Amino acid sequence: MSVRRIFIAGHRGLVGSALVRRLQHEPDAQLLLRTRQQLDLSNQQDVAQFFERERPDEVYLAAARVGGILANDTRPAEFIRDNLVIQTNVIDAAWRNGVRKLLFLGSSCIYPKLAPQPISEDSLLTGPLEPTNEWYAIAKIAGLKMCQAYRKQYGFDAICAMPTNLYGPGDNFDLAGSHVLPALIRKFTEARRAGADEVEIWGTGKPRREFLHVDDLADACVFLMKHYSDAPPVNVGWGEDISILELAQLVASATNYTGRLHFDSSRPDGTPRKLLDVSRLSALGWKPSISLVEGVRSTVTWYGEKRDRND
Repeated sequence: MSVRRIFIAGHRGLVGSALVRRLQHEPDAQLLLRTRQQLDLSNQQDVAQFFERERPDEVYLAAARVGGILANDTRPAEFIRDNLVIQTNVIDAAWRNGVRKLLFLGSSCIYPKLAPQPISEDSLLTGPLEPTNEWYAIAKIAGLKMCQAYRKQYGFDAICAMPTNLYGPGDNFDLAGSHVLPALIRKFTEARRAGADEVEIWGTGKPRREFLHVDDLADACVFLMKHYSDAPPVNVGWGEDISILELAQLVASATNYTGRLHFDSSRPDGTPRKLLDVSRLSALGWKPSISLVEGVRSTVTWYGEKRDRND
């Protein structure tokens, strides 16, 4: 059996660690993993030398600076600069050193704020972005377009997956930089432990969001690497959404919190609705398997065990 040398860029992050878990089950996979201290992806020379030396066959580009509304809105320079530099270095070095295939992880925030729902891949660049995360979105759009340009000019087999909102073990639970679901898990867990009467939640609770467990995303990425080779991006999601109010109620139940929910309408809601059209991926033959209820409960358990170890 021939061995596939696979580089997972960002293997310690939410998506990267899920890819490690998934690819460890592939009998012909030899994983190339480097920490940020071992390989600085923002350093062009370091990245070039790594690819020249290791010669991976496949690359999963999951390294990125990510965060929720607050982080995106207050640190726009970091979000656009760091993501542009990392993805440019990796994509170019992969092509120059004969990588057989690369998968670029984008984000559903690349689509216009008011795109028709559910959002198809063809909605890209048809309208204004959500202002609170446009810097990250523009960087991700540039990465997608770079993959398409390298395919068009050089024949490089670079594909792009656009996941919906992700969650799961390894997520960022820092309230200053986290997305809505891990933030809610932390808030409700701490409120229950402290016996708090009320939990404050940003916004009105009306926006609707779609969520996908990160282990489902990892499985979809491996599937796409095996079964898809084309320029258009592929949405990866569940195909169903839920309001932030309903999500908060779900997390409250999963954490056994019985206090009040207070929605601070002075805080931004972000995009009113964001549901992906996943028909392209479904037609290829892949569907998710971890329900939101199951995934939230397992993530709450993981987070609680992690807190207990750190206390």
